[in-house]
Amino acid sequence: MKNSLLARVTKLAILISVSMIILVGCSAAIAQRGGKAEPNRIEFKRGATSTIVSGTVRGDEEAEYVLAAKKGQRLIIKLTSVPVKSAVFQLLGENNDTLGLEYEANYDYSGVLPKAGDYFITVTRPGQSKGTSRYKLTVSVRQ
Repeated sequence: MKNSLLARVTKLAILISVSMIILVGCSAAIAQRGGKAEPNRIEFKRGATSTIVSGTVRGDEEAEYVLAAKKGQRLIIKLTSVPVKSAVFQLLGENNDTLGLEYEANYDYSGVLPKAGDYFITVTRPGQSKGTSRYKLTVSVRQ
């Protein structure tokens, strides 16, 4: 009976050890990808052409969004923040095309999109600013 109990404990110990090795290996694989989250997808309610997303950025944090649009559509972005002008945004095309926008002073944008696809909007604090910004990002797409 002791041998049977010892065999069960040994099997359980081996099973736990193998499980821990697998868990540690998976954690390392995830960490190597940088742990960067996917951007939040901006979608419009049925029949709507605009939406508002809001959030907070602190220190050097970034809030990332992605929006699907078609060639020739007009994209309008308006960013407001508290404290005033304490957050800025960058707009990039699928291939990191800057669309002529500088990163440090974007509070508004209106432009006709050059191609269909995903467009990426990153909200952050300007420069090396410390502190916290609460923001509202109004995004509109028109034909």
